[in-house]
Amino acid sequence: MTKTHAGTVAGQFGPQADAYVASAVHAAGADLDRIAAIAAEVGAAAPHAWALDLGCGGGHVAYRMAGEIGKVVAYDLSAEMLAAVAATAAERGLANIMTEQGAAERLPFADGAFALVASRYSAHHWGDLDAALREARRVAVPGGRVVFADVVSPGRPLADTWLQALELLRDPSHGRNLALAEWVAALDRAGLAVTRATTGRLRLDFPTWIARMRTPPVHVAAIESLVDAAPTEVRRHFAFEADRSFTIDTAVIEARA
Repeated sequence: MTKTHAGTVAGQFGPQADAYVASAVHAAGADLDRIAAIAAEVGAAAPHAWALDLGCGGGHVAYRMAGEIGKVVAYDLSAEMLAAVAATAAERGLANIMTEQGAAERLPFADGAFALVASRYSAHHWGDLDAALREARRVAVPGGRVVFADVVSPGRPLADTWLQALELLRDPSHGRNLALAEWVAALDRAGLAVTRATTGRLRLDFPTWIARMRTPPVHVAAIESLVDAAPTEVRRHFAFEADRSFTIDTAVIEARA
């Protein structure tokens, strides 16, 4: 049986749509506050502007942008995710959110359709990051704001290998967490000029992290085994705790089209 990466992503996240809408990690954070602030700046300058939540997942970026800007399109590969976002938007009275299904690498929007393109915790699942970034550049207005918030690799081979291994065991739709320097280079290739990058740290509660993706027990056991075997340098960087909770690196990268 042939199984595509896009199919794996949709299969992983569709059944977990409600969990991602309810996820405390995804529903709050300084990165989400920054995206909302950018949306407010764009909306103040152009009240009827449109924004795109690219790879919207549980829709938390869309909900925050909706109060600041004219129209928001929540875009995702998973129909179940989009249904959950539409239902939540209706419950919250956010009538200016619309949903659209598709892949990040092929956006069904006109050139320059959006004054703001934002994406949060999605890019590390994309099968072709360069293609998706070119599409983000294409649908942004000239000079428009583009912002990505994501987990980033520590950039050192040892810690990077451990991060990618844990992520892939937990979720087979994982692609790769880029290092910050790799992000800057990829955005430059796409014609997006980085204007600001803010780094941070995010603690992940291990039981919740595993439960949200319904990771199979055999993979949970493998992750636990890896964590328990981690060398001192890795344990120190990720601040592994007794219950195997850990802390990862994050970044908010802002650019102009």
